[in-house]
Amino acid sequence: MTKFCKSAWVALAALCSPALTAQAQQAKPPVPREFPKAIEPSKIVLVGDSTTAVIGGWGPSFCAYHVTSFVACVDLARGGRSSRTYMQEKSWDLALKEAQVPGYRNVWVLIQFGHNDQPGNSRSTELAQEFPGYIRRYVDDAKAAGATPILVTPLVRRTFKDGKLVNDLAPWAEAVRQVAKETGALLIDLNALSAQAAIALGQQQSESFAQLPRSTSPAKGAPARAATEVNVQPTASVRLSYDDTHLGEEGADYIAAMMAQALADTVAPMRSLLVVERRPDRRPAALNYRAQ
Repeated sequence: MTKFCKSAWVALAALCSPALTAQAQQAKPPVPREFPKAIEPSKIVLVGDSTTAVIGGWGPSFCAYHVTSFVACVDLARGGRSSRTYMQEKSWDLALKEAQVPGYRNVWVLIQFGHNDQPGNSRSTELAQEFPGYIRRYVDDAKAAGATPILVTPLVRRTFKDGKLVNDLAPWAEAVRQVAKETGALLIDLNALSAQAAIALGQQQSESFAQLPRSTSPAKGAPARAATEVNVQPTASVRLSYDDTHLGEEGADYIAAMMAQALADTVAPMRSLLVVERRPDRRPAALNYRAQ
């Protein structure tokens, strides 16, 4: 027998030894594979102006920190839009298509307008008939699409005069309340909640909700990039400023927590999908809001 054959026989004998056989028998069985049941996700679609939109509104903080992973939270709010122009430019059509995507157990559409509906600009609507007419149409269209509309009164402007809050959006908030009453739509009275908060905090603390401190000059647009051989296009630039309407990071976190609590109190099927606690990673400068 050759040396190679002898080595092969030795190896085969070792594999058949009682010790190795016992060791193989003691090996752990494979972990059973999981076969989970299908999930039942829900969706929240945010519709409105800059006070709900990215870079200036409460929507991004809400979607990022106040819903569980079983909720698709889509912020389709756009800056500078009124209830009329959002619909006329077909943004509303996109929102309705988003609401009709199959596979979701519940779809809620949150609708907040009013800031750009005020007179004095080309986007405005007439308060007595036109504005409530558009809000009513949002409700009817959302219902027809199989979604649940939730009307949201406009976020208060943090404007003070002689130490008192000037709520210039109160008439538009009242119009939204009336449409909710007439149509039976769910309502989050953000105007009243944010006005109460602004009054409690006072003018100085409310200023921390802005994008920049009052004394800061508005940021200028980023300079255009130099042309390259591949013609790289510049990225979008953010233009921040101090005003009493839009929200910086702290203001967005505060109002998002407020909205989460209000929704949990108002929409029972949504409650288990909402995180009402404030962001754990935020510094206390957001004034420690936590709804009771």
